[in-house]
Amino acid sequence: MNNFNIILFACNWGPHTAFQTLQDNGAEIPPEVKMVRIPCTGRISKALLFKAFEMGADGVVLAGCRPGACRYGSGTDIAEKNTEDTREILELLDLKKERLRFATFFPDDSDALLKFLNDFCNEIRLLGPSPVVATRKSDLKNSNKKQGLNKKEVAEVISIHDIYACQDCGKCTSACPLALMGKPFSPRMIASSIIAGDIDSPSVKENIWACLTCGLCYDRCPSAVNFPEFIRDIRRLLRKSHLEGHETHGGFFQSLMRTLTSPKLKTKHWEWLPADIRWDPQSKVLFFGGCAPYFDIFFRNHLGVQTSNALSDSLRLLNFFDIKPAILQDERCCGHDLLWSGDQENFLKLAKLNVSAIHRRGIEEVITTCPECYRTLKHDYARYGVEINFKVTHIYELLEREIDKGAVGFKKIDKKLTFQDSCRLSRLEQQADWPRNLISRLKPDQFREMQDSGSAAICCGNCAWTGCDSFSKALQVKRLRQAHDTESDILVTSCPKCQIHLRCAMEDPFLGEELNITMMDLTSIIAKTICWE
Repeated sequence: MNNFNIILFACNWGPHTAFQTLQDNGAEIPPEVKMVRIPCTGRISKALLFKAFEMGADGVVLAGCRPGACRYGSGTDIAEKNTEDTREILELLDLKKERLRFATFFPDDSDALLKFLNDFCNEIRLLGPSPVVATRKSDLKNSNKKQGLNKKEVAEVISIHDIYACQDCGKCTSACPLALMGKPFSPRMIASSIIAGDIDSPSVKENIWACLTCGLCYDRCPSAVNFPEFIRDIRRLLRKSHLEGHETHGGFFQSLMRTLTSPKLKTKHWEWLPADIRWDPQSKVLFFGGCAPYFDIFFRNHLGVQTSNALSDSLRLLNFFDIKPAILQDERCCGHDLLWSGDQENFLKLAKLNVSAIHRRGIEEVITTCPECYRTLKHDYARYGVEINFKVTHIYELLEREIDKGAVGFKKIDKKLTFQDSCRLSRLEQQADWPRNLISRLKPDQFREMQDSGSAAICCGNCAWTGCDSFSKALQVKRLRQAHDTESDILVTSCPKCQIHLRCAMEDPFLGEELNITMMDLTSIIAKTICWE
């Protein structure tokens, strides 16, 4: 018989009182249920709900107060929305949304609570144990121990990235977007402090997680010190020493990616695809989409982004050129954010699962539209010892190649456009010309570059879901103001995270109207205007 693990988050008021009555009366509460007393269901975020599944829960109940009875006013409404969003993500993962339930109770609803728990436990037994490989308890135990960094490993990272070559010229700091926003942040000072053995300083640790890894410092460095990769590897050492990172959104996305390392997990990544998309399971060309479907669900009640449009429109463009690619129905995250937030161990697990799935299909070419997926698949897998035997192509490369064959035109766009560069594509991959070559083929009323563009473009303010603060928000405001200075109608993007982070800045209650601008992915604009001549 399976030993199921069912977590009950019980609000301190109605549900907890009802549960305590059951205990006092000696009721036969299902033994699988482990009750966690909480102050209010509105305090249990999507990250906390999902974390329970990452840690091995087979089922989770969020029990709150009846509508209108919440002591904090909005707790019940917030909990209901968080539960529904998390259920949708569980469904995408094929964990089954029935594993998570939200229910409300008055203090005297003990009988109703007991019936609910019995019914829920019976449902979980029918579903069976979760396929998620839980995070090891030893990791959790060790994470509470303050362990010093291994000085030899720090010295190796300094040597590998030739940090001693830093000339202390300050060009990195003078170009750093965060420093220009007034943050006391300096790449050269971080490098000097780590060389001097001051990595344990709180300010140094904070800035290691604040770094955008956007690559502007590397672009300007006369000694070619690759500071973003240096920061990435220092983060790995911090993780290895069980020191916490500064993850945004409660660490939800890192938790999601670690969950995706479970080999038995069979996701339903593409079930949302529109009916007009054509794909061929026998094709030797694979389209790799990335995490946009998860982003859209997570942010739908706050930002309302639709980053999945870039994926469906990319597939439409492939279909336009009579390419019917294969797709991995159980596609997993590429692992970019785990790698860049220091979790190399789980990054490698994802890399091996992805490569194994692609190789089994006999795929010869992988096409992706996400800049982070492109870099990760093309370079980082092999760099970390996961060999690939397929070609990796960004969709901009493919579109340029196909359009060059001729007989392709574009409908007029009665809008003015400007463009937000992706750090990964424009600087780390040095391919700022790819999107511009395509934009030059379009027929907008006007295309104007922002003040900082191409290899000098300003980052959208966040990378790998780490270190978001008031300075990164100020950076986003600056970038949106630069977009407005071009008098454009549409800010064209090439990365789903650029849309998310810039849209977040537009939610500012004081500056929202001033900053608001329509955003569209470049693939969507091309898909809506391309035609045969």
